[in-house]
Amino acid sequence: MDGVHDMGGMHGFGKVPFEADEPAFHHDWERRVWGLVGASTYPDTENLDAGRHAIERLPPHLYLSYSYFERWLYSLTTTLLDGDLVTLDEVLSGKAASDSTPRSDALDADAIHPYERETYQRDVEVLPGFQIGDVVHTGNPHPAGHTRLPRYARDKPGWIHLHHGAHVLPDSNAHGDGEAPTHLYTVAFRAQDLWGPEASPKDKVYLDIWECHLERA
Repeated sequence: MDGVHDMGGMHGFGKVPFEADEPAFHHDWERRVWGLVGASTYPDTENLDAGRHAIERLPPHLYLSYSYFERWLYSLTTTLLDGDLVTLDEVLSGKAASDSTPRSDALDADAIHPYERETYQRDVEVLPGFQIGDVVHTGNPHPAGHTRLPRYARDKPGWIHLHHGAHVLPDSNAHGDGEAPTHLYTVAFRAQDLWGPEASPKDKVYLDIWECHLERA
């Protein structure tokens, strides 16, 4: 999805502000949002990738004006509404409807550790299409939906640095179209191939990219 969220390499945003000894949370509500996102029981059609796609669908003026955790809160609210786990009236009032059906599948403390260690790697019979050292070229898609291939790395030459096995494909998973496990690689790029001749000739950039976005150079 081409949008303001994919801002890598874009100009006009100024310097990234630096705050010495910056706390993890600036406000207590941010801490609560962090916990809610980690502990919420999403419907089967919702997942981490769907949550990211919800943030991408923010109107540009809101995306640029919202703080990091405001975007998280928007994503959480959107996925809960889309999954019919809450109603708009409940969100606006902050209270459960009197006729809501009690649920017993909340994430308890004993389940937190295995939940946080859940892997997105999957076993597949399909062999990887590339080996370490292979020279590749990224595709140049302009999908209407979610993708993990950033705009600045499209249609660029690189080489396979690492192979990680098959992992859940966000481009499919974000839309409830299944996990579609696909081989995942760390691809190395020359900085000048991404940013032009002004970049340092000594620098490299490493990105994790799924096989469906790669072709042999």
